[in-house]
Order: sequence, then structure tokens, then C-alpha cells
Amino acid sequence: MKEEISKYIKEKLSLVPSLPGSYQMKNEIGTIIYVGKAKNLKNRLKSYFTGRVTGKTKKLVSEIVDFDYIITGSELEAFILELNLIKKYDPKYNILLKDDKSYPYIEFKNETNPSLIVKREININKKHKMLFGPYPNGHAARRLVDLINRLYPLKKCEKMPKKECLYYHIGECLGYCTHKNLETSQMRQEIIDILNGHDEILINKILEKIKINSDNLNFEVALDLKKELDYIKVIFERQKVELNDGINRDIFNYHYENGYISIVVFFLRNGKLVGNKKNIFPLIDDIKETLEYYIVNFYAKKNIPPKEIIIPEQLDIELLNSVIEAKVITAQKGKKKHLLDLAKTNAKINLENNMELEYRKTEKTEVACKELGELLNVPNLSVIESFDNSNLFGSFTVSGMVVFIDGIPSTKDYRKFKISKEQNDDVGSMKEVIYRRYQSVLLNKTRIPDLILVDGGINQINACMSVLNDLNLPIKVCGLAKDDKHTLSELIDGDTLKSYKIDKKSNLFYLLTRISDEVHRFTINYHRQIRSKGSISSVLDNVEGIGETRKKELTKKFGSLKKITEASLEELESIVPHTTAVNLKEYLTNFKKDNTKND
Repeated sequence: MKEEISKYIKEKLSLVPSLPGSYQMKNEIGTIIYVGKAKNLKNRLKSYFTGRVTGKTKKLVSEIVDFDYIITGSELEAFILELNLIKKYDPKYNILLKDDKSYPYIEFKNETNPSLIVKREININKKHKMLFGPYPNGHAARRLVDLINRLYPLKKCEKMPKKECLYYHIGECLGYCTHKNLETSQMRQEIIDILNGHDEILINKILEKIKINSDNLNFEVALDLKKELDYIKVIFERQKVELNDGINRDIFNYHYENGYISIVVFFLRNGKLVGNKKNIFPLIDDIKETLEYYIVNFYAKKNIPPKEIIIPEQLDIELLNSVIEAKVITAQKGKKKHLLDLAKTNAKINLENNMELEYRKTEKTEVACKELGELLNVPNLSVIESFDNSNLFGSFTVSGMVVFIDGIPSTKDYRKFKISKEQNDDVGSMKEVIYRRYQSVLLNKTRIPDLILVDGGINQINACMSVLNDLNLPIKVCGLAKDDKHTLSELIDGDTLKSYKIDKKSNLFYLLTRISDEVHRFTINYHRQIRSKGSISSVLDNVEGIGETRKKELTKKFGSLKKITEASLEELESIVPHTTAVNLKEYLTNFKKDNTKND
């Protein structure tokens, strides 16, 4: 069979023209597993089958039984076509080179009622006039926003309340809900200047607030602001590598060794180095193609290009300039060249420090995927989707889905589901989420997984399979069963209901445990988010005897769910009747225990 395939490919290769274009590699069931582009299609395709290949490229070639190609008028057209085809088919070997992490931005809503928020999900096609970042450190971005919100009386409420809230009474809001035509121009300009890198304005503002609070004997607040001042000074001290020109730029460089490429991105904002991003990937294509694809993909969905991007000189600057809406350059001398070299040094050190870990991770995941595929009779097992449910006393019911491709998490494919029925029904929740997920897959014609894993036993498996049968989707389903210590103990085959004991020292156990832990973590985090959004309102809705009036009175008196939970029975009885207070106290005690357990 292998010989026949080789003859077929050899004949097909002889017909490929020496022209630019995009090529698509296919496996034995006709699925596109890799998309590339080339200035000379004939030379590039021949290199896969006649040249010496190693590592991940060797594995790719071992799965290729056919290929197609599309001729284009130029290498730029081939590159754009490649990007579109990757987006359409989501090939598994291209996914290996993706970094889907998005970075948070700070958005200043410079409107009638000005406000400041941290925003991670952005539309890069939308013109954001007041978007600052990205911030590689999400914690630092949130802390800066919290600090500015404390220093300046911005609008704090998501919706416009009917009367002044607590923020107004403590001087952290101007009361935009009831006061109109407020003068805020100086405040707006100061905030914009701070976000544009004028550190001295922020420091002076903190010092001013410290003095005011000290003079008013608010020593606790003054001490808290002193801690913020110390933190800000440390952050600014770390930003001494700078170009002093106030320009936002990203700097890319790499190091290659033993089949792996390490890529580092330096983020310079307002001329200062504020952070970096590091990635290590198995190299499949040549270095130039890989870097160009990585850079364009970096800005494709999640991150806004800065004013200037600095890249190694061997890349096609003209091509990247045509695709990315930014000035793409290389650096030959001066501080820019120093920073470009520094990025390369970091890439080299990162690869050397993590090479052994990468080898072990690759070996573990590849061996485990192969073992799982053979155990379940699923050839070429690659894409696994796993589901978990979470609820609290039948409330805030959610499900989470994580995706692993060749044993590696594909975070961009993770999905969250808020279950429509608020009841403690795992089977009903499983049916709903499976239907919603795979009806969407059918409607949008997106990738179908090779295996579905559900957290639970036969009931969850049957619920999942009944929905898949209704949708006429023949996807393999298995359950992950745990022992009394909540450790993975068995894999249950949905077709035969045969239970497989998993050796706890095996690579397969490592893979399945990692998937189980990840889907549980992802779902619990989403559950926590749902509970925390409007926590007081959402939680109090579940306590008998508390309606809208009492809910407002409790919120007004205590201000937070934490303070209501800590309140004594007598304090609660000042607002609600004794029986209702007892019910509320009991409910919140259990709620707190559940929170602590999940955290």
C-alpha cells in the first residue's frame, strides 16, 4: 500500500508547476492536515517527499497520502490564500504553530460619562481611539485600572442607576446618574496622559491622595495608597530598557535547534519595554515561512498591531507590510538592533532551558494518543473534546468544553455553556450541551472531533450518545470514571460499555488525567464567574422570603455578598424576618463552603 501511494505521489509531483501558490496536504480519509505556501510549488512539494525530514515534519509526511495545490499570481497572493485556507480548514499541523493567547487592553471610554475598563476580547477591525496596550501582565493591567478608578471619580457602574451609589458617597464617582453637564476635561486629559506613559502624573496623583487622607486621619487608606505607590515605582523601574520616543512597537526574533523553534516577542509601549511573550514549537516548514506565518497569525484575531514591528532581516518585509497594518522593518544598528539581538538571546535561552521538557511532553502526548487510539479502535486519533458540568444546589448550572489536539490543549476551541434549566440534573445538562455543541458543528460545518470524553459514567455516556444519534453523528464517546479519592480510575467505552483500568504510571493515564483536570478547572472557573457577576442579586434570588425590596435593602446595608455572609443573625434580622434570616444564613454558609472547595 505504501509503495502504491509513493508511486501516486511521485507521478503527481512530476506535474506540479514551478509557480507560486498554496498547497494542502491530506491524510488517508481526505482531511486536510497541513496548508502551506511557496514561491515555487514544485520545489517545495518535492522537498517533503525526496529530501531528508525529521521530527514533526517526518510525522506529517508519514500521514500524507495526497495533496492539492492552487496556483496564484504572486507569493503575496499565495500567503493570503494560505491564511484563508488555514482559517477555513483548521489543519492539525498548522494548529501546532498557533499562539491564540490574547492580551488585555485598557479601554478609556471617553464619553459623556467617562469610564475605564480592562478589555481582553477586542474586535481588531474596529477603530479603538482610546485603547491602550496590550499588557503582557493581565494582573498589572487590572491593578492599574483599579488604581486610576480610585484616584479619579470615573463612572463605576455598568448600568446607569437611578440614584447615587456608594462610589459617589465615598468620593470615587461624580454621580453621573443624577448630575449632568459635569466638568471632566482635566481629569480625562490626565488619565489619557497616564495611559500614554506619563508616569510622573500618576505618581504625583497618588502622593496628593496620600496627603489628603493623612490630613483627614484616614491612615489605613493612606497606607494602602503607599503600597500602590511602591508597586508602581517597582513596575516603572523594570521598564528602564527604552527608546525614549513614545512609540509602540513589537520586536520578533527566534532561535532554532534540534527540530524546535523558539520565538520571542518584546512589547515596547510608549518607547518602554513592558514585557515579552515566549513560545516553543516543533518546526514543520522552513524557518522563514514559519516566522512569517506566526507574525501574521499573532495579529490576525486577538492583538492590535502597534505602530512599528521589528523583525529579523531574512524575512520578507515587503510581504509582511502588505498583510499587516503596521510599519514592518528590520534593524541594522543602534538601540533597535540591540533590542532585536536581545530578543534572539532570550529565544535561545528559553529553548535551551526548556528543550528537555519539550522532548518529554512531545513523547508523552504522542505515545498516549497512539495508545488511546489503538485501545478504542479510533485510527489517527487527534482531536478530543471533553465536557464537564457544575452547579450549586441546582443553581448557576454551567458546562465547559475543552479541546486537546494531539494531546495538547487548544484553548481557542474551548467553549462555555450556561444551561437553560436551573436544576440539579447532570443527565439533562449533558443532553442540552451536547445538542447545542454539535448542532452548531453541523450548521457551521466545523471540525468534528475523533473522540468525546464526558466526566462521569454510563448515564452521562448514554445521554451524550442519544443526542449524537439524533443528530446522526457517529462520534466515539467515552466516560472518565473516578475512584473515591477523586482520582481517574477507569475509561468506559461508550459503544461496548467495557471498562478499562488505566495504569497510573502510563502516558495514557497522564493524558486522560490532564484532560479531566483541565475541563474541571475550566468549568469551575466559568461557574465562579457566573456566580460572581451580580453575586448579591443572583445568590439572593435563591433564598425563600427575599424579594426585590429586601434584596435592595440588604445590598444597600451590606454592599457585598462577603459582608452579608459575615453578618450576624441579629444584623440580618434588622432587615428580614427571623425565619428568612435563618434560611439566608444557612444558604450562604453552604455557598461559602462550595466556593472554598472549588477554589
